[in-house]
Amino acid sequence: MSGRKDNHDHERRGRTEPTLGRLDDLDRPAPPVDDGLPHIVVDTPRHRPGPTAPPPKRPRKRGWLIPVLVLVLIGGVTGLWLQQDRLRTLMPATELNDILGQANRALAAGKLDGTAGDSARELFEKARDQQPDSDQARDGLRRVGMAEVARADAALAAGNLDEAQAALDVARELLGGGSDVERLTQQLSQARNPQGRTASLVDRAQAAFAAGQLDGDEGAGALYRRVLDADRNNTVAARGLDKVGDALAAQARQAIAANDRPKANALVDRIAILVPGYSDLPSLRASLAETRKQDDQATAALIQQGNDAMRAGRFTGDGDDTALARFKAVLAVDPDNAAAKAGLGQVAQALIVQANAALDSEDDAQAAKLLEQATKLAPKSAELAAARARLGGGDTGTPHAAVPPARATQGAPVAAAADDDTSEASLAVSPEQKARVAALVRRAQAATSRGDIMDPPGDSAYDLYRNALSIDGNDPTARAGLQGLPAQVEKQMQQAVASGNVKRAEDLYATMSDLAPGDAAQGEMRHRLGSALIDNALQRSSAGDRQGAFQALDHARRYVPDDPRLQSAYERIATGR
Repeated sequence: MSGRKDNHDHERRGRTEPTLGRLDDLDRPAPPVDDGLPHIVVDTPRHRPGPTAPPPKRPRKRGWLIPVLVLVLIGGVTGLWLQQDRLRTLMPATELNDILGQANRALAAGKLDGTAGDSARELFEKARDQQPDSDQARDGLRRVGMAEVARADAALAAGNLDEAQAALDVARELLGGGSDVERLTQQLSQARNPQGRTASLVDRAQAAFAAGQLDGDEGAGALYRRVLDADRNNTVAARGLDKVGDALAAQARQAIAANDRPKANALVDRIAILVPGYSDLPSLRASLAETRKQDDQATAALIQQGNDAMRAGRFTGDGDDTALARFKAVLAVDPDNAAAKAGLGQVAQALIVQANAALDSEDDAQAAKLLEQATKLAPKSAELAAARARLGGGDTGTPHAAVPPARATQGAPVAAAADDDTSEASLAVSPEQKARVAALVRRAQAATSRGDIMDPPGDSAYDLYRNALSIDGNDPTARAGLQGLPAQVEKQMQQAVASGNVKRAEDLYATMSDLAPGDAAQGEMRHRLGSALIDNALQRSSAGDRQGAFQALDHARRYVPDDPRLQSAYERIATGR
């Protein structure tokens, strides 16, 4: 349009009008234009291959991680174990708090002591057994002791001497003596033996001595002792007690010569209580020790023969070469022999095992015969109760009206101990009966946790488990719970010993002996109980409670008659060292 001539336009003249051309050729490639220049072919750009990409890195195996985690886990578990007592205190103790609440209410209501399980003393002791380091339980027992002191004081002022004595005895047990206890003891003795009656008591003591009545409440020893308790400087009573000691020592020597060791022990212990400073007491104890050594050799031989018969399978039967005969022979000369008692328990356990085998073979008659023999030796055995439930009759000695178990039907197949037989036998139990069994088992488990193993009757764990088995003798939970009671009792007894509650520990030891006679663990628990009683005696003596100290030693002798600490404890308490 400017009229400027293009240098490359050699042929065209003038103006060129624009045209659209064919619209159909828009999608076609344009034909090459021949402009007289050489054609240049441009290749597509080629990229030089670079280095190949490295393969993806595989994650490194951390072989050290698992051992480290294991070590951390072990460390954590160990820490929890070492701190279990502290952690236990952080956990909710609803049941313990309930018991403490009941105990405080009983104390406020004046229900201080009793045997029904609902007194303040019993409840505080139960709380202490559950948690030996409970300050509330210990303080509660102290408060009960002080309340008994106040009760004894009030009864003494009112002239109720027997009530005052009963309250004073409980206070002495709980407080271990003390100035108030000793004051009331002296006042009670003076009230029982006023100055005007001293001469009368001496006359009665002399008359009793002349009649040969040395021991007992109206014996010369007890009467002279009452005079001295009221008047420690009464020389007539002191000389009279020495004569009583001479007479009792002569009887003790006669008992030793006759090989009557229980009688000799009782006489020597009585001398130590009535005449603590008796000069011939050490020689009497030495004679008893020598006699005991000789007797122990004879009884050890019988015990060994009984154990040999057990290994040979001669549990019972005719003749004197059976285990039962040998163990009974030992008990005839030493009624408190622990090894012989354990042997009888082992015989009972062997009979129960044979009875279970007879039940597995569907021989109910033989099983009943064997269980009857075992009942005479261990009537409260947990294993015996479980076997009786399998047998059927439902008569397990429970105070409740027992519901006959499903297996009691005449001619019904015997339920074996195996799981498949148990489930098959349980098919005969109705859903309602199963629900009752489950409820009884829950109650039994709660009673076990409370420590109500054998008492109260009907609501104890022992009775509740047996009731459950009387409905369904093959219920595995009830059987396992019943058979596991001895282990629970042992645990509670250890707690009672550790907390110094020797009365509770003695009761639990008797329960364990009933539930699992012949259990090997009883030997160690008997030794620990005897040792705890000796410690308790020394503590009572230090608190001025000499009478309670001698009573504790008498109890200790039942469990550890050969403990060397026993004789030294008698001497320390008798001489007041």
